[in-house]
Amino acid sequence: MRPYRGIDAAERLAQRRARLIDAGLEILGGAPPTPELTVRTICGGAGVAMRYFYESFADKDDFVEAVFDHVIADLATTTQAAVAAAPPAEQSRAGMANIVHAIADDARVGRLLFSAQLSNEVVARKRNESTVFFAMLLGQHAGDALQLPAGDRRRASTHFAVGGVGQTLSAWLSGEITFTPDELIDHLALLLDTLGKRAVRR
Repeated sequence: MRPYRGIDAAERLAQRRARLIDAGLEILGGAPPTPELTVRTICGGAGVAMRYFYESFADKDDFVEAVFDHVIADLATTTQAAVAAAPPAEQSRAGMANIVHAIADDARVGRLLFSAQLSNEVVARKRNESTVFFAMLLGQHAGDALQLPAGDRRRASTHFAVGGVGQTLSAWLSGEITFTPDELIDHLALLLDTLGKRAVRR
């Protein structure tokens, strides 16, 4: 196809997809979340015609997966980079700082990933998948920095830590915990480091 206003077809498709993804984050991560997710609502939020939805997504479930995957991939990439750039003794804090600041800077991200008020079935499934993924990432960190022994002890500890961090972030987002972002970062980093040190002593 010929370029339109200097933009070729592939780039236009990518731009429309990005607008739809951002609209999905706005809808799913909104406060309160939209009770019913429709293609019309999504396209209205993105400012694109409904016919363009299906050039990128098979259906609404495929769309919700794409929104979640986009957010979690960005968070995982930046968190890994933050941890890798920090000295071993500061890696827990660096990882927690990246996550906490990401959801403090964009509350939509926090609500999509951690809010108990969002009951979308696809989001619930993707959260479970992301828990396993973050447990694997934390397991790598625990092995390198916290020196947890490999095997079931490390896996159990990392799943426990990821679940606890997720619940804590959910409580913070709901206002049940009133820490400042830096207080929350310090507290979560301390808990993770304490867990690692106790596991090593055992």
